[in-house]
Amino acid sequence: MKTQRIAPLLRGLSFDGEKGDIVVARETLDSAELTCTAVELTEKFKAGTRSVMVDGVGGFLLGEDYDDAVNGTSDAQKVVGRAGVINNKVCVVTGGAQGFGEGIVRELIKNGAIVFIADMNIIGANALAQQLNEQQGRTVAFGVSVNVTDEESVLKMVGEVVQKVGGIDLFVSNAGVLKAGSVKEMSLKDFEFVTDVNYVGFFLCTKHVAPVMEIMNEPSGRYYTDIIGISSKSALEGSNKNGAYAGSKFGSVGLVQSFAKELVADNTKVNTVCPGNFFDGPLWSDPDRGLFVQYLNTGKVPGAKTVEDVKRFYEAQVPMNRGCDGEDVTKAILYSVEQKYETGQAIPVTGGQVMLN
Repeated sequence: MKTQRIAPLLRGLSFDGEKGDIVVARETLDSAELTCTAVELTEKFKAGTRSVMVDGVGGFLLGEDYDDAVNGTSDAQKVVGRAGVINNKVCVVTGGAQGFGEGIVRELIKNGAIVFIADMNIIGANALAQQLNEQQGRTVAFGVSVNVTDEESVLKMVGEVVQKVGGIDLFVSNAGVLKAGSVKEMSLKDFEFVTDVNYVGFFLCTKHVAPVMEIMNEPSGRYYTDIIGISSKSALEGSNKNGAYAGSKFGSVGLVQSFAKELVADNTKVNTVCPGNFFDGPLWSDPDRGLFVQYLNTGKVPGAKTVEDVKRFYEAQVPMNRGCDGEDVTKAILYSVEQKYETGQAIPVTGGQVMLN
Protein backbone atom coordinates (compact mmCIF):
# COMPACT_ATOMS: atom_id res chain seq x y z
CA MET A 1 0.00 0.00 0.00
CA LYS A 2 1.19 3.50 -0.81
CA THR A 3 0.77 6.87 0.88
CA GLN A 4 -2.15 7.65 -1.41
CA ARG A 5 -4.14 4.90 0.31
CA ILE A 6 -2.71 4.93 3.83
CA ALA A 7 -3.23 8.66 4.42
CA PRO A 8 -6.99 8.67 3.58
CA LEU A 9 -7.36 5.45 5.55
CA LEU A 10 -5.87 7.16 8.61
CA ARG A 11 -8.34 10.00 8.18
CA GLY A 12 -11.09 7.42 8.20
CA LEU A 13 -9.69 5.60 11.21
CA SER A 14 -9.51 8.87 13.17
CA PHE A 15 -13.12 9.79 12.25
CA ASP A 16 -14.81 11.57 15.16
CA GLY A 17 -18.38 11.42 13.89
CA GLU A 18 -17.97 14.42 11.58
CA LYS A 19 -14.43 14.37 10.16
CA GLY A 20 -11.04 12.72 10.47
CA ASP A 21 -7.72 14.16 11.59
CA ILE A 22 -5.43 16.02 9.25
CA VAL A 23 -2.74 13.54 8.17
CA VAL A 24 0.65 14.83 7.02
CA ALA A 25 2.87 12.31 5.23
CA ARG A 26 6.61 12.14 5.89
CA GLU A 27 9.25 9.87 4.41
CA THR A 28 10.18 8.73 7.90
CA LEU A 29 9.79 9.64 11.58
CA ASP A 30 12.46 9.44 14.28
CA SER A 31 9.90 7.94 16.62
CA ALA A 32 6.20 7.17 16.41
CA GLU A 33 3.43 6.23 18.82
CA LEU A 34 2.45 3.37 16.53
CA THR A 35 4.65 1.32 14.23
CA CYS A 36 2.98 -1.40 12.18
CA THR A 37 2.51 -2.89 8.75
CA ALA A 38 -0.18 -1.65 6.37
CA VAL A 39 -2.15 -4.85 6.97
CA GLU A 40 -2.07 -4.30 10.76
CA LEU A 41 -3.01 -0.62 10.65
CA THR A 42 -6.79 -0.93 10.89
CA GLU A 43 -6.58 -3.28 13.85
CA LYS A 44 -3.86 -1.46 15.81
CA PHE A 45 -4.75 2.21 15.26
CA LYS A 46 -6.44 3.89 18.24
CA ALA A 47 -8.24 7.23 18.31
CA GLY A 48 -5.96 10.00 19.53
CA THR A 49 -2.78 8.55 18.03
CA ARG A 50 -0.65 11.44 16.79
CA SER A 51 2.11 9.68 14.84
CA VAL A 52 2.30 6.45 12.85
CA MET A 53 5.08 4.63 10.99
CA VAL A 54 3.87 2.15 8.40
CA ASP A 55 6.52 -0.35 7.33
CA GLY A 56 7.56 0.11 3.72
CA VAL A 57 5.38 3.22 3.29
CA GLY A 58 6.55 6.02 5.60
CA GLY A 59 5.51 8.19 8.51
CA PHE A 60 2.30 10.09 9.21
CA LEU A 61 1.62 12.94 11.62
CA LEU A 62 -1.95 13.53 12.81
CA GLY A 63 -3.72 16.51 14.36
CA GLU A 64 -6.91 18.56 14.42
CA ASP A 65 -5.46 20.93 11.83
CA TYR A 66 -2.27 21.17 9.78
CA ASP A 67 -0.22 23.08 12.37
CA ASP A 68 -1.24 20.73 15.19
CA ALA A 69 -0.27 17.72 13.08
CA VAL A 70 3.14 19.11 12.10
CA ASN A 71 4.01 20.64 15.48
CA GLY A 72 2.48 18.07 17.83
CA THR A 73 0.31 20.76 19.42
CA SER A 74 -3.40 20.89 20.27
CA ASP A 75 -4.23 24.51 19.47
CA ALA A 76 -6.73 24.09 16.63
CA GLN A 77 -10.00 25.97 16.88
CA LYS A 78 -12.78 23.65 17.98
CA VAL A 79 -16.26 24.62 16.82
CA VAL A 80 -19.37 22.46 16.91
CA GLY A 81 -22.93 22.79 15.67
CA ARG A 82 -23.96 24.90 12.71
CA ALA A 83 -20.95 27.18 13.11
CA GLY A 84 -18.64 24.20 12.67
CA VAL A 85 -20.00 22.69 9.44
CA ILE A 86 -16.59 22.78 7.72
CA ASN A 87 -14.33 23.67 10.64
CA ASN A 88 -10.93 21.98 10.14
CA LYS A 89 -12.26 20.10 7.12
CA VAL A 90 -10.16 19.87 3.96
CA CYS A 91 -11.66 21.74 1.01
CA VAL A 92 -10.36 22.07 -2.54
CA VAL A 93 -11.60 24.87 -4.81
CA THR A 94 -10.65 24.74 -8.48
CA GLY A 95 -10.34 28.10 -10.18
CA GLY A 96 -9.86 29.45 -6.67
CA ALA A 97 -7.31 32.19 -7.34
CA GLN A 98 -9.76 34.76 -8.69
CA GLY A 99 -13.42 35.60 -9.30
CA PHE A 100 -16.14 33.46 -7.76
CA GLY A 101 -13.47 30.96 -6.73
CA GLU A 102 -11.54 33.49 -4.67
CA GLY A 103 -14.75 34.61 -2.99
CA ILE A 104 -15.59 31.00 -2.09
CA VAL A 105 -12.07 30.39 -0.78
CA ARG A 106 -12.24 33.44 1.48
CA GLU A 107 -15.65 32.49 2.84
CA LEU A 108 -14.62 28.88 3.49
CA ILE A 109 -11.59 30.13 5.44
CA LYS A 110 -13.86 32.42 7.49
CA ASN A 111 -15.84 29.32 8.40
CA GLY A 112 -12.76 27.46 9.64
CA ALA A 113 -11.87 25.30 6.64
CA ILE A 114 -8.43 24.27 5.42
CA VAL A 115 -8.49 25.18 1.73
CA PHE A 116 -6.43 24.19 -1.29
CA ILE A 117 -6.59 26.90 -3.93
CA ALA A 118 -6.31 24.88 -7.15
CA ASP A 119 -5.65 26.94 -10.24
CA MET A 120 -3.60 27.19 -13.43
CA ASN A 121 -2.55 30.56 -12.05
CA ILE A 122 -0.30 29.03 -9.39
CA ILE A 123 1.41 32.36 -8.67
CA GLY A 124 -1.95 33.90 -7.81
CA ALA A 125 -3.01 30.81 -5.84
CA ASN A 126 0.18 30.85 -3.75
CA ALA A 127 -0.09 34.59 -3.15
CA LEU A 128 -3.68 34.25 -1.96
CA ALA A 129 -2.75 31.32 0.29
CA GLN A 130 0.10 33.29 1.84
CA GLN A 131 -2.19 36.26 2.48
CA LEU A 132 -4.83 34.09 4.13
CA ASN A 133 -2.29 32.25 6.29
CA GLU A 134 -0.86 35.55 7.50
CA GLN A 135 -4.33 36.88 8.27
CA GLN A 136 -5.32 33.78 10.23
CA GLY A 137 -1.99 33.27 11.98
CA ARG A 138 -2.13 29.56 11.14
CA THR A 139 -1.72 27.36 8.07
CA VAL A 140 -5.20 27.36 6.57
CA ALA A 141 -4.52 27.59 2.83
CA PHE A 142 -2.28 26.07 0.18
CA GLY A 143 -1.83 26.82 -3.50
CA VAL A 144 -1.82 23.87 -5.87
CA SER A 145 -1.44 23.84 -9.65
CA VAL A 146 -4.05 22.18 -11.84
CA ASN A 147 -5.40 22.18 -15.37
CA VAL A 148 -8.79 20.49 -15.00
CA THR A 149 -8.82 19.46 -18.67
CA ASP A 150 -5.59 17.45 -18.27
CA GLU A 151 -6.07 14.12 -16.49
CA GLU A 152 -2.44 13.84 -15.40
CA SER A 153 -2.62 17.34 -13.93
CA VAL A 154 -5.80 16.48 -11.99
CA LEU A 155 -4.24 13.26 -10.70
CA LYS A 156 -1.14 15.17 -9.58
CA MET A 157 -3.28 17.76 -7.79
CA VAL A 158 -5.19 15.10 -5.86
CA GLY A 159 -1.94 13.35 -4.98
CA GLU A 160 -0.43 16.56 -3.63
CA VAL A 161 -3.47 17.25 -1.45
CA VAL A 162 -3.44 13.71 -0.04
CA GLN A 163 0.31 13.93 0.64
CA LYS A 164 -0.08 17.18 2.58
CA VAL A 165 -3.27 16.60 4.58
CA GLY A 166 -4.45 13.03 4.01
CA GLY A 167 -7.69 13.45 2.09
CA ILE A 168 -10.53 15.68 0.94
CA ASP A 169 -13.79 16.42 2.74
CA LEU A 170 -15.24 18.91 0.27
CA PHE A 171 -14.30 19.32 -3.38
CA VAL A 172 -15.67 22.45 -5.08
CA SER A 173 -15.44 22.17 -8.86
CA ASN A 174 -15.53 25.86 -9.66
CA ALA A 175 -13.14 26.26 -12.61
CA GLY A 176 -15.11 27.46 -15.61
CA VAL A 177 -14.84 29.47 -18.81
CA LEU A 178 -17.26 31.21 -21.11
CA LYS A 179 -17.12 32.21 -24.74
CA ALA A 180 -20.26 33.87 -26.04
CA GLY A 181 -21.32 33.76 -29.65
CA SER A 182 -24.01 32.81 -32.12
CA VAL A 183 -24.35 29.14 -33.04
CA LYS A 184 -24.08 30.33 -36.63
CA GLU A 185 -20.63 31.77 -36.07
CA MET A 186 -18.90 30.05 -33.13
CA SER A 187 -15.85 28.01 -34.05
CA LEU A 188 -15.58 24.36 -33.09
CA LYS A 189 -12.37 25.23 -31.24
CA ASP A 190 -14.16 27.71 -28.97
CA PHE A 191 -17.07 25.33 -28.43
CA GLU A 192 -14.76 22.49 -27.40
CA PHE A 193 -12.71 24.78 -25.15
CA VAL A 194 -15.81 25.70 -23.12
CA THR A 195 -17.02 22.10 -22.98
CA ASP A 196 -13.61 20.72 -21.99
CA VAL A 197 -13.28 23.01 -18.96
CA ASN A 198 -16.89 23.14 -17.75
CA TYR A 199 -18.00 19.57 -18.48
CA VAL A 200 -15.03 17.27 -19.02
CA GLY A 201 -13.09 19.00 -16.22
CA PHE A 202 -15.84 18.19 -13.72
CA PHE A 203 -15.77 14.55 -14.82
CA LEU A 204 -11.98 14.28 -14.45
CA CYS A 205 -11.96 15.88 -11.02
CA THR A 206 -14.77 13.65 -9.75
CA LYS A 207 -13.05 10.57 -11.21
CA HIS A 208 -9.91 11.12 -9.14
CA VAL A 209 -11.38 12.69 -6.00
CA ALA A 210 -14.09 10.08 -5.42
CA PRO A 211 -11.70 7.15 -4.73
CA VAL A 212 -9.98 9.16 -1.97
CA MET A 213 -13.34 9.86 -0.35
CA GLU A 214 -14.27 6.18 -0.65
CA ILE A 215 -11.18 5.16 1.34
CA MET A 216 -11.95 7.72 4.05
CA ASN A 217 -15.40 6.19 4.48
CA GLU A 218 -14.21 2.57 4.65
CA PRO A 219 -13.47 2.22 8.40
CA SER A 220 -16.74 3.63 9.75
CA GLY A 221 -19.19 3.65 6.85
CA ARG A 222 -20.43 6.97 8.27
CA TYR A 223 -17.93 9.49 6.87
CA TYR A 224 -19.87 11.91 4.66
CA THR A 225 -17.95 13.84 2.00
CA ASP A 226 -19.08 16.27 -0.66
CA ILE A 227 -18.41 17.08 -4.30
CA ILE A 228 -20.06 20.32 -5.36
CA GLY A 229 -20.03 21.76 -8.85
CA ILE A 230 -20.38 25.51 -9.27
CA SER A 231 -22.63 25.75 -12.26
CA SER A 232 -24.76 28.71 -13.32
CA LYS A 233 -28.32 29.86 -13.75
CA SER A 234 -27.58 28.97 -17.37
CA ALA A 235 -27.74 25.32 -16.24
CA LEU A 236 -31.44 25.85 -15.52
CA GLU A 237 -32.48 28.04 -18.45
CA GLY A 238 -31.07 28.43 -21.94
CA SER A 239 -28.96 31.48 -22.77
CA ASN A 240 -29.24 33.41 -26.06
CA LYS A 241 -26.01 33.41 -28.09
CA ASN A 242 -24.38 31.54 -25.23
CA GLY A 243 -25.12 27.95 -26.20
CA ALA A 244 -21.67 26.48 -25.55
CA TYR A 245 -21.70 27.69 -21.96
CA ALA A 246 -25.32 26.83 -21.22
CA GLY A 247 -24.96 23.43 -22.87
CA SER A 248 -21.89 22.58 -20.80
CA LYS A 249 -23.67 23.64 -17.63
CA PHE A 250 -26.85 21.72 -18.45
CA GLY A 251 -24.63 18.72 -19.09
CA SER A 252 -22.87 19.11 -15.76
CA VAL A 253 -26.23 18.80 -13.99
CA GLY A 254 -26.66 15.43 -15.69
CA LEU A 255 -23.24 14.40 -14.41
CA VAL A 256 -24.14 15.57 -10.90
CA GLN A 257 -27.31 13.50 -10.84
CA SER A 258 -25.56 10.43 -12.26
CA PHE A 259 -22.52 10.67 -9.99
CA ALA A 260 -24.80 11.23 -6.98
CA LYS A 261 -26.61 7.95 -7.60
CA GLU A 262 -23.33 6.06 -7.88
CA LEU A 263 -21.28 7.66 -5.11
CA VAL A 264 -24.01 7.60 -2.47
CA ALA A 265 -22.70 4.09 -1.69
CA ASP A 266 -19.52 5.77 -0.36
CA ASN A 267 -21.45 8.49 1.54
CA THR A 268 -20.18 11.00 -1.01
CA LYS A 269 -22.88 13.53 -1.81
CA VAL A 270 -22.78 15.27 -5.20
CA ASN A 271 -24.68 18.52 -5.73
CA THR A 272 -24.36 21.68 -7.78
CA VAL A 273 -24.91 25.34 -6.98
CA CYS A 274 -26.32 27.46 -9.81
CA PRO A 275 -25.38 31.09 -9.12
CA GLY A 276 -26.70 34.18 -10.76
CA ASN A 277 -24.37 36.72 -12.28
CA PHE A 278 -21.25 37.85 -10.39
CA PHE A 279 -21.07 41.25 -12.00
CA ASP A 280 -18.02 42.46 -10.10
CA GLY A 281 -15.81 39.50 -10.94
CA PRO A 282 -13.43 39.21 -13.90
CA LEU A 283 -15.80 36.90 -15.78
CA TRP A 284 -18.13 39.85 -16.28
CA SER A 285 -16.00 42.94 -15.69
CA ASP A 286 -12.62 42.19 -17.26
CA PRO A 287 -12.14 45.16 -19.64
CA ASP A 288 -10.74 43.01 -22.46
CA ARG A 289 -12.42 39.60 -22.20
CA GLY A 290 -15.29 40.05 -19.73
CA LEU A 291 -18.88 39.19 -20.57
CA PHE A 292 -19.95 42.82 -20.63
CA VAL A 293 -17.47 43.44 -23.44
CA GLN A 294 -18.30 40.14 -25.19
CA TYR A 295 -22.04 40.80 -25.07
CA LEU A 296 -21.55 44.34 -26.35
CA ASN A 297 -19.45 43.11 -29.27
CA THR A 298 -21.82 40.28 -30.19
CA GLY A 299 -24.88 42.50 -30.03
CA LYS A 300 -26.56 40.35 -27.42
CA VAL A 301 -28.16 43.40 -25.77
CA PRO A 302 -30.25 45.29 -28.33
CA GLY A 303 -29.50 49.00 -28.41
CA ALA A 304 -26.51 48.84 -26.07
CA LYS A 305 -23.80 51.31 -27.03
CA THR A 306 -21.42 50.95 -24.06
CA VAL A 307 -20.35 48.42 -21.47
CA GLU A 308 -22.35 50.38 -18.88
CA ASP A 309 -25.48 49.94 -21.01
CA VAL A 310 -24.93 46.17 -20.97
CA LYS A 311 -24.31 46.13 -17.21
CA ARG A 312 -27.47 48.12 -16.44
CA PHE A 313 -29.47 45.78 -18.67
CA TYR A 314 -28.35 42.72 -16.72
CA GLU A 315 -28.73 44.31 -13.29
CA ALA A 316 -32.34 45.11 -14.18
CA GLN A 317 -33.04 41.39 -14.77
CA VAL A 318 -32.47 40.47 -11.11
CA PRO A 319 -35.52 40.91 -8.81
CA MET A 320 -33.21 41.52 -5.84
CA ASN A 321 -31.43 44.23 -7.84
CA ARG A 322 -27.86 43.01 -7.36
CA GLY A 323 -25.46 40.42 -8.62
CA CYS A 324 -24.45 37.24 -6.82
CA ASP A 325 -21.21 37.06 -4.81
CA GLY A 326 -18.95 34.54 -3.12
CA GLU A 327 -20.76 34.76 0.21
CA ASP A 328 -24.09 33.91 -1.44
CA VAL A 329 -22.60 30.85 -3.13
CA THR A 330 -20.74 29.68 -0.03
CA LYS A 331 -23.94 29.71 2.04
CA ALA A 332 -25.42 27.27 -0.48
CA ILE A 333 -22.26 25.15 -0.26
CA LEU A 334 -22.48 25.06 3.53
CA TYR A 335 -26.13 24.00 3.29
CA SER A 336 -25.16 21.16 0.96
CA VAL A 337 -22.49 19.95 3.36
CA GLU A 338 -24.61 20.23 6.49
CA GLN A 339 -27.66 18.59 4.94
CA LYS A 340 -26.83 14.88 4.99
CA TYR A 341 -30.14 13.93 3.37
CA GLU A 342 -29.64 15.65 0.03
CA THR A 343 -27.74 14.62 -3.07
CA GLY A 344 -28.05 15.07 -6.83
CA GLN A 345 -29.58 18.54 -6.53
CA ALA A 346 -29.13 21.79 -8.48
CA ILE A 347 -29.51 24.68 -6.04
CA PRO A 348 -30.36 28.07 -7.60
CA VAL A 349 -28.77 31.15 -6.01
CA THR A 350 -30.04 33.74 -8.47
CA GLY A 351 -31.72 36.54 -6.52
CA GLY A 352 -35.03 35.31 -7.92
CA GLN A 353 -33.95 35.65 -11.54
CA VAL A 354 -34.46 31.93 -12.23
CA MET A 355 -37.04 29.97 -10.26
CA LEU A 356 -37.54 26.21 -10.36
CA ASN A 357 -40.96 24.80 -11.26
